Amino acid sequence: MSEKIIITAALTGVLATRQQSPYIPYTPEEIAEEGHRAVDAGASILHIHARQENGFPAFDVETYTRIDEEVKKRCPEVIINYSTGAIGIPNEQRIHHIDALKPDLAALNMGSMNYAIYSRKHKAFYHDHVFANPFKDISFFLERMKKAGTRAEMECFDTGHINNAQPLIDMGLLEPPLQFSLIMGVLGGIPATTENLVHQVRQLPTGSHWQVIGIGAKQWRMVAAAISMGGNVRVGLEDNLYMPNGDLAKSNGEAVAEAAKLVRTLGFEVASIEEARQTLALPLKEMV
Repeated sequence: MSEKIIITAALTGVLATRQQSPYIPYTPEEIAEEGHRAVDAGASILHIHARQENGFPAFDVETYTRIDEEVKKRCPEVIINYSTGAIGIPNEQRIHHIDALKPDLAALNMGSMNYAIYSRKHKAFYHDHVFANPFKDISFFLERMKKAGTRAEMECFDTGHINNAQPLIDMGLLEPPLQFSLIMGVLGGIPATTENLVHQVRQLPTGSHWQVIGIGAKQWRMVAAAISMGGNVRVGLEDNLYMPNGDLAKSNGEAVAEAAKLVRTLGFEVASIEEARQTLALPLKEMV
C-alpha cells in the first residue's frame, strides 16, 4: 500500500460541453491553463483530449502540438497522458499525435463494450455506441506506443478488460511496470461500487500500478475507496462536473484540491510530480 497518492486530472474529455458547464476548456490555451490550475492543486498527471474551438473533438497533430507546447510552458515537468480513444476515427488518426509528441503516457482502451448514457427522466439513451477495441487494434496501438517510448495507461471498463492484458504480456507488447486505470460507472461497464473496486484490484497482475476513475456523481465515493486502499485517483471535468456538495466544479484545480484534501483526511500524502515519476518509473524526458 502506497502512502503517497498520485492524482491525475482529466481536463476536458470529448462529451462534456459548455452547455453543461461553462468551465469546460476547449482551446489549447484554456486546456493548458486548466492543467496549470490542476498541478498547483496537487495533480502530477494531466490526461488530455484535444478539442476544436467549437468544442468538438480534435484528432489532428497540429492541435495536440499546440496543447503540448502550452502545457509545457506552464508545467514543464508534469506527466502528460494523451488520449487515443475514439469512435469512428481511423486508427492512424488515433495514434499519430503519440508518434509526433512521444508523451510519457497514452491511454489505451483494453476492450470493446456498449457505451451509453441513459436518462431515467426521458426514458431514453444518449451517446449509444458500440466502443470497438479488438485485439488487433490494441496490438497496433501498443506497437506504436512502444516505438514512441510511451507507456500504455490501460483503461479497463470491466473485469474482462483487465484479463485482456495477459496475451499482450505473453506477446511482449506489454512489459512491467504495468499501469491500469479502473473505470467505473459507465453504462455498459462495471458499476461504481466499493465492492466492485476491491474485486477489480484483486484481478490485477502482481506489482501493477492502478488508479480509479469514477464517472459521474459516484466519483467521490470511488476516490475515497481507492485512497483507503492505497490506490491512485483521477478527478477532473472529463469524468464529473460536480463537487461532493453538488455544486458545479469551477475548474479542474478545484476538483484536484478536493481530492488532495480527501487524501490528507484519510491519512495519506499527495505525491509530487517528482515522486510520481519515481513511483511510476517515468523519468523526465529531455524537452526538444
